[in-house]
Amino acid sequence: MQESIPVPGSAKARLIEAAMHHFEQAGFEAAAVTELASKAGVTTGSLYHHFGSKLGLYTVVRDDLEKRITDRMEGAAEAVGGPGRAAARAALLVAFDATVRFGVCRLLGETAPDPAADPVRDTLAALLPADVRVAAVPLVAAWRAALLEVADGAPAAGVRSALEFVLA
Repeated sequence: MQESIPVPGSAKARLIEAAMHHFEQAGFEAAAVTELASKAGVTTGSLYHHFGSKLGLYTVVRDDLEKRITDRMEGAAEAVGGPGRAAARAALLVAFDATVRFGVCRLLGETAPDPAADPVRDTLAALLPADVRVAAVPLVAAWRAALLEVADGAPAAGVRSALEFVLA
């Protein structure tokens, strides 16, 4: 369950905003707690007070972004008539476009610290027929790889075209 929305400009809100940008630039592993706190204009004690750890902060940021993405995936699936191949394809392409637009390709392209919990994979699996649900794993892996290509500087339009090819 997500905590309440932090007051804009509060230490907690600044930490979330700074973390989103820093995790996108550096990735989870390379992000340093001292740098995250510094970018937010707070002490490391404030980060630990609000989130318990770097992982706690990352989890809050990633969970929020994944919720936004899965909401869009579900909307795209509904727009093409519900579960099935077309819905899964539309969902992944909309998820790709939204992630690029939000500027969080590395953040969502990286494997989560707890890969067992993957709302994007679970949302996609729910859109696939039962006999091919296992395909959600490699399809989401391809989606994440495409996001990492964009994060590393590849043109989003070209990467999207390649993703469309894979999903055809």
